[in-house]
This record gives sequence, structure tokens and C-alpha cells, in this order.
Amino acid sequence: MPASRTAKTKTETLLGRLRDARVSSDKLFEIVREGFLYERPIPERHRIIFYLGHLEAFDWNLLANHIGAVRPPQAEFDRLFAFGIDPVGGGLPTDKPSDWPRLNEVRGYAMAVRGGLDAGLARATNRVEDADVQDLLHVAVEHRLMHLETLAYMFHQLPLEQKIRKARMHELTSRPVLPRMMRVPEGVCTLGLSRANANEFGWDNEYESQTVHVAPFEIDEYMVTNSQFRQFLEAGGYQSSELWSDANWEWKAKNDIRHPVFWKQTGKRWMYRAMFDEVPLPGNWPAYVSHAEASAYARWAGKALPTEAQWHRAAYGTPSSRESDYPWGEEAPSASLGNFDFREWDAMPVNASANHRSGFNVAGLLGNGWEWTATVFAPFPGFAAMPFYLGYSADFFDGKHYVMKGGSARTAACMLRRSFRNWFQPRYQYAYAGFRCVSNNC
Repeated sequence: MPASRTAKTKTETLLGRLRDARVSSDKLFEIVREGFLYERPIPERHRIIFYLGHLEAFDWNLLANHIGAVRPPQAEFDRLFAFGIDPVGGGLPTDKPSDWPRLNEVRGYAMAVRGGLDAGLARATNRVEDADVQDLLHVAVEHRLMHLETLAYMFHQLPLEQKIRKARMHELTSRPVLPRMMRVPEGVCTLGLSRANANEFGWDNEYESQTVHVAPFEIDEYMVTNSQFRQFLEAGGYQSSELWSDANWEWKAKNDIRHPVFWKQTGKRWMYRAMFDEVPLPGNWPAYVSHAEASAYARWAGKALPTEAQWHRAAYGTPSSRESDYPWGEEAPSASLGNFDFREWDAMPVNASANHRSGFNVAGLLGNGWEWTATVFAPFPGFAAMPFYLGYSADFFDGKHYVMKGGSARTAACMLRRSFRNWFQPRYQYAYAGFRCVSNNC
């Protein structure tokens, strides 16, 4: 196929992916009953109404000038909805619902933005030699898909009566989980992407590719389950200051943190807040907790959280020293291989995907919950910020965020690539994030 036709086909594919992502985001907002779109279910985040405008403002601010898009001027909304918040040390937002535009104004803005962008993008498809358009479209698509996940975190915290219920697709139970650790021998792992591979998109923090030597270690076969974490809680883990760093203990005490945010105690019975139900605590589901809580559990267990390199070695390494594209091999992600790509609203048992094992027999490494690592989010050697999104990663190279790997039930398949890096603050409880432990005494 001629290069020009290949480039045009790639652009058209990306435009189709953007349209699909828009449909998905529209459907996601529909689960919130209209009277509650001005709620703030997570104190650290904007009200829901912000995100209804943000997804379109981001695309406009990213793409409009580059493709010559035209629409009626709404510069005040372009600014209002431009950026979310990550309040490390900055206090909680205090705005009121009345501080935000009316719902019909936000929806009108979103429609105007889409119309203007679509007209400009239709013209841009004729400029097939412009690889920048493709990079920008990749960013627009993945940014929206990321928000499909982080919005689910927010909607999860809404009271059940404020949501329109959807059916659960799987059963809560499975065969018992028998905790054990798998040995990973000494070897190397490859972190990141190489800029020499022009055919694969990556965010700036995924570059530059590097090889890291990893000493032998043992790692949990499965993510730590709710049952295991309950043992830590009932052993007094939340009352033992020696298990927590000073900053984490101060946070826990100040906010009266006594258990994971997804758990609810009714008398002596533990319940679990699923997206659309409250159910008896599913013991075999992964424990969704903050990095602070995961670190305290690991100390209690006499273990540690894995580094980013250890996690990579366990996930993609093989006894033959070859690294695979996915833990299970080279096959593209599919429903039979794990809980990801928006097929479920909640977690599943950690041992639910029998075919999802790495070369070192570690199970369930992609989907079903991001996995905290001990690695502070920082640039790889050779890092260069994206010129059209300078702060995407660099704003978070502050020593106050930790790398997460893997993915959750609400993570898009495209972000299950080996090089993708996620990150969050250590005391943020609301992400679909769990963990597994390592032992370095082997």
C-alpha cells in the first residue's frame, strides 16, 4: 500500500476511535441521574459538571489551532474547563454548584466544540503527510479513555440512589485463593519505549527505553485480596503507628481512616460498595487501597511493594530471557484473558482468569485493579516533554506520586501496553488500585 494511503488510513482509524470514545463518554455520564451532575463525590476533585465540559475543552485546546477549526467564540469556557486538579498540599476545592454554568450551557458548548473540531478534522484528513495530526489524535483519544476510568472512580462514590443501575455481568464468588509466592530469577527488564519505533504511540513519560538489571526476588502469585487485607485490619494494622510513615500516619489520624474506602462496616459485618450495589465483602476480590495502606500492609507482612522494574520482570520476563508483549504472551487483550476494557463495572476474583499467567507463573497482572509499586514517578533518562502538552508528566515529577502498573476493569485495552505508566498520590483511596508484595530475601 502506498505510504500516503497508509497514513490516511491511520488518520481515519484514529478519527473512528475518537468518535467511539465520545460515544462511550456520553454513555458514562448517563448513569448519573441528571439532578446530581453538580455533585462532588470525591472531595479532592472538581464537581461532575466540570468533566462534562473538560473532555471537549481539552480536545479543542489541543487540536483547534493545528487543524484550523472554527466555531463561535467561547474562550471563557475553553479556560474554565481546561484543567483538572491534583491538590497535593493545596487544600480542597470550595466552589459551590452556583459557581458553574447551567447544564444546558455546558452541553451547548460541548456540541459546538465537537462540530467545529469535526469540520476541521475532516479537512485535516487530506493532509496525510502531517504526522502531528496523528499524534494529537492519539492524545485526544487516550485522554478521553483515561477519564472514562477516573470518572468511574467518582461515580463509584456517589450514593446508589443518584445513579441509574446497570446489571452485573459476573458472579461474586470463585474457588478459594491460596496465597503463595512465585520466584523470579535474576535477569533484566526493558522499561519504556524507544523513539526509534515510530509505529507505536506513547506518552512522554514512556520514553526513553532502558534496560534494567533485576536481582532475584519472590512475588505474590495473586494480588492481595480483601480477605488477606481484613486479616491486617483485624490484627490492628490501622492502629499500629510503626507500620506507617510519619506522613501517612498523620493523614490516617487526621482523616480518621480506619478501613479501605470501598468497605463499610454494619455491626460486625463488612460490606463492600460496588458500583451499583452494597454486597457482603467479596473476599477473593483485590483489595483496593491507597499506597499508604498498601505500604503498611506490606510492612506488617514482612515484605515490600515491588519496584517498577521488579513488576515488569515478573510480568513480561520469561525463563528464556525473552520478554513478551503481555504477561500471557503475544495475543492481543481479550475477554478470556482478564478484566479490562470496560466490560465490567467492578473487580472480579483475583483467580478468575485461568489463562492470564506470566512466564514466571504470576497471575492477573493486567486488569482487575492497578498495582502500586514502590517507585516514585520520575522521568526516564532521555525524557522530553511533549511540546503540545508540556505538563502532562512533568507537573507530577514532584516526588509525591507513585507509579502504578497493570490496569483495572475500566482501563482501555490500548493502555495495557507494556510501557504504559500510571501514577497517583500515595494517600488517594479512590482509584481502582490494589497491590501484591515481594520478598527480596531469596
